[in-house]
Amino acid sequence: MLVHSRERVHYLTMLQKMSHSDTGDSAKLGELIRGIRVALLTTMDRDGGFHTRPVQTLQVEADRALWFFTDWSSPKVDELHHDVRVSLGYADPANNVYVAVTGSGRLIRDIQKAKELWSIEQRAYYPEGPEDERLALLRVAIERAEYWIVPGGVSYLVAAVTAAVTGTPAGVVGENRKIE
Repeated sequence: MLVHSRERVHYLTMLQKMSHSDTGDSAKLGELIRGIRVALLTTMDRDGGFHTRPVQTLQVEADRALWFFTDWSSPKVDELHHDVRVSLGYADPANNVYVAVTGSGRLIRDIQKAKELWSIEQRAYYPEGPEDERLALLRVAIERAEYWIVPGGVSYLVAAVTAAVTGTPAGVVGENRKIE
């Protein structure tokens, strides 16, 4: 019985360390976002409803900022003038990686920054290039983020067996970090 108790304490301590990070891992967060690239951006409309759409992450900066292109005529422009709070969700189910970001969005016109972020595929939306009058830059300042890296199915089987043997439900299976 004593062996099972020690193993249980070790297992619970390990789960607690994995699910609660004091400072988080900003570098890892940036790496995960760069790997996924496309997020679901959620803003609030004037009626208080959620409005979600896909966006391509063009740059992740070390100062916890994300950059996107958008159109000045997009509904998100009005929504961000009304409420700057945003949420971004990234998912890569093939690799069991998930990221959630909350922050504040700011729209700007900066031709030099647009040139820095520009890629040829953007011509489909902005045929005049980085100087296109419709092109707005959206900068999201990350206020909070969380990511999960979930191992394969075997880890869940091990957690299920451990929970059945110890009578204690599994906590987070895999890696979970919070960045604040």
